[in-house]
Amino acid sequence: MMGDLLGITLILLSLPFFIASTVGLLRFPDVYARLHALTKADNVGLGLICLGLAVQADSAAAGLKIVLIWGLILLASSTGATLISTSALRHGHPPRQRHDVDKHAGR
Repeated sequence: MMGDLLGITLILLSLPFFIASTVGLLRFPDVYARLHALTKADNVGLGLICLGLAVQADSAAAGLKIVLIWGLILLASSTGATLISTSALRHGHPPRQRHDVDKHAGR
C-alpha cells in the first residue's frame, strides 16, 4: 500500500515537468532553447515516472530493468539532441544572441 502511494506520487510529480517541456517547445525562440527544454524537463519527468514504476514493481529485478531503461533513454535523448543541434548549426541556424529581436514575440 505504501509503495503504491509513493509510486503514484512520483508519477504525478512528473506532470509539471512534462507540461514545462511542452510549453518550452511551443514558446522558446530557437531550436537550441527548445532542445534544452525537451532534454532536461522530459528526462526529469521520465525519471520520476520510472522511479514510480520501479517502486510499484513486483520484484527488484523488474524495478532495476525499469531504471536501466531510463538510463538508456537518457543516453539516446542526449545523443539525439546533439545530432539535431549540430545539424541545425550546419544548416545555417545560429544560436540566438541576447540582443536579437524575437520576431514571433510581437516585440
